[in-house]
Amino acid sequence: MRTQTTHSRRLLNRLDSLVTRLYGWRHSPLHQPGTLAALMLVVMLVTGLYLVFGYRVGDPSGSVARLAADPWLGGPIRSIHRYASDLFVIAALFHGFRMFAQRRTWGPRSLAWVSGLVLVGIGLICAWTGFVMAWDVFGARLAIEGARWLDVLPIFSEPLSRIFSGDGPVPSAFFFVNLFLHIALPLAMGIGLWLHVSRVARPTLLPPRLMSWTIIGILAVLAVVLPARLGAPADPFALPGDTPLNLVTAWWLPITERLGAGVVWLLGLVGAALLIAVPRFTRPRPEALAPSVVDPRLCTGCNQCPQDCPWEAITMVERDDDRPTLVARVDPTRCVSCGICAGSCAPMGVGPPGRTGRDQVGDVRELLRASGVRGIVALCCDQAQAAHRAALTQRGVTVRAIPCVGNLHSSVVELLIRGGAAGVIVYGCPPRDCVGREGPKWLVERLFHDREAELQPRVDRRRVQVATMAAGDLAGTLAAHEQFAKAVEAIAPTVPEPDPLLEQECAVALTGEES
Repeated sequence: MRTQTTHSRRLLNRLDSLVTRLYGWRHSPLHQPGTLAALMLVVMLVTGLYLVFGYRVGDPSGSVARLAADPWLGGPIRSIHRYASDLFVIAALFHGFRMFAQRRTWGPRSLAWVSGLVLVGIGLICAWTGFVMAWDVFGARLAIEGARWLDVLPIFSEPLSRIFSGDGPVPSAFFFVNLFLHIALPLAMGIGLWLHVSRVARPTLLPPRLMSWTIIGILAVLAVVLPARLGAPADPFALPGDTPLNLVTAWWLPITERLGAGVVWLLGLVGAALLIAVPRFTRPRPEALAPSVVDPRLCTGCNQCPQDCPWEAITMVERDDDRPTLVARVDPTRCVSCGICAGSCAPMGVGPPGRTGRDQVGDVRELLRASGVRGIVALCCDQAQAAHRAALTQRGVTVRAIPCVGNLHSSVVELLIRGGAAGVIVYGCPPRDCVGREGPKWLVERLFHDREAELQPRVDRRRVQVATMAAGDLAGTLAAHEQFAKAVEAIAPTVPEPDPLLEQECAVALTGEES
């Protein structure tokens, strides 16, 4: 499974590179397919409210045909509803692919993975009922196929397929059930969406406003220029010469019609089981991503790490000693080892093993003792493409990889500058594609807006820069470096000089005792 995720990540990088070259990383819809799916769910709900008042269970095909024939409201709204359902499925599936490729499916994320699968499944069933409600030749074809599947289950006393045998008209109760499901299932999807983000702090549910209105506008124009096709009314006594087929939500129909119903159920159950088991097989080795730990000797009870944790894995509890403050406690069942808590802790008392602020400071001190630093140092997210880091290295930049920019402690930046670096530029992922969810956001707040653990005022902010390293935007990566290098050149050169105050702070962080 790890091999599959590696190949998937390469494919994802290629897709990201292509779209970034076309639109730029700020406007790339591939960085936020989950919010795009949520937006389409909203669009379907709004347009569906209008359409349901024009639908008649006693005349399904006729009422839908009248809606489709209305050039002012009914036709465009029906087309927007149809295209939004297709885009919902595409965005939701790509969101799942992105999470799989980035290995964001294990541990606390497994609930989001499984609930996401359920949401996609409910969305497909909802689309199925919508096509059946139209009762054109394609809707009848779907209804007959669905009845064939259900007939092999010991649920109904009589085969459902008899409804479509042509012995009599299809009862209105059948269309009422479809209408009920088509309305009730989106409500269930709302509950599923809440469950999907229930373990996430500060979930982002919708794309940026400009992107949202742009996509809605594109759907509206598409609905007018290319209205959604409606087939001929279903007739059990006539063979349709042309059946429209939806390649997004019903691409499988020509395949399953050639298979036995039992085989279809077997393939579906096996596929569902494999998808549900993805968190189990993509989970990294325990030692690779161990949950954060707290050193109670260093915890001051400031309550910063619980505020910054993207997964609400940290709470403040009573101490078991005589100190008056609270102490942070990490719930290992919710921690995904993003390390953002390490960057938020001024005394460096919390973080994943080997990645706490103390560990980071120790690594930098070893670097300074071994070889020192000169020129510009680039701290790059480990998720960034190797080609970008190699290009910076070729330009004489000292490049160091970090797990996530949100994990970076501000003292590392200060140590590098006081150790002789002309400047430090930190390259993070696009803000809406951060594996740690909020790494770039909290990094900027800590370096430039005095959020704990803030970069100390004694550090010249002109020597610090934050940039984005996005797949397909090598030019942007290099341009950010060149612009920063020119700005640094205008500043007087730094002279390596240890700061006694910083030395004392680092000693406390590394030993837990005042020096």
